[in-house]
Amino acid sequence: MSGGLLDVAGVGRHFGGVHALSDVSLRVTEGEVHALIGPNGAGKTTLIHQISGAQTPDAGTIRFAGEDVTRLSMHTRVTRGIARSWQVTNVFARFSALDNVALAVQGRRRDWGGSFRFWVPADAERAIVDEAAAWLAEVGLAGREAAIAGSLAHGEQRQLELALALATKPRLLLLDEPMAGMGPEESERVVGLIEHLGRKVTLLLVEHDMDAVFRLADRVSVLVGGRLIFTGLPDEVRAHPEVKKAYLGEELV
Repeated sequence: MSGGLLDVAGVGRHFGGVHALSDVSLRVTEGEVHALIGPNGAGKTTLIHQISGAQTPDAGTIRFAGEDVTRLSMHTRVTRGIARSWQVTNVFARFSALDNVALAVQGRRRDWGGSFRFWVPADAERAIVDEAAAWLAEVGLAGREAAIAGSLAHGEQRQLELALALATKPRLLLLDEPMAGMGPEESERVVGLIEHLGRKVTLLLVEHDMDAVFRLADRVSVLVGGRLIFTGLPDEVRAHPEVKKAYLGEELV
């Protein structure tokens, strides 16, 4: 069988005597929205850390686009085409929305041969500013360029974080609970945004909102106690007895 865009094979990670991940194997194919679900403490964020390079696994391999990236730094993985969001919003709170994204664009151009000059303000280069504004528009923040990031509503900060990730031009975007802490209206806006992004970039999505998961995902993988117990289509996951047991009998709708 040919490889996916992302191939995780036999990955393990422990913290002292706690095995956060045990022999996890996962494949994400190019162009899909792949959801990763499981109860609290299942190891979902730990797996995202291994894939993004925030942590290094104790066992197993991670291949991206055919390359072994298991020991590469997070920064290097970004240059290869892996970007992520975080459970806690991670933006430059005192900078404008435009400056936040312009810095991400500027950093990418430095890495890939652009006209990066560190001590020149980001807005000194028109092309960087124009691209940053385009990414803000892509995530629904057109007209909010001058807003200070720390003053944005929670949902808007999550949208800004997505713009920062997209500015690296990833092939794979890792979304770690993008709707955490949102009300219904904000969540619906972000679901629509993820639907839009799923037509442009491969997504691995960690999310507790099952309605959102089954609306968005092409395939779903289920982690329980650090082990991957099932991967399948949304309807298969809904009907799987081990998945139902993992969710303590709750209906997966």
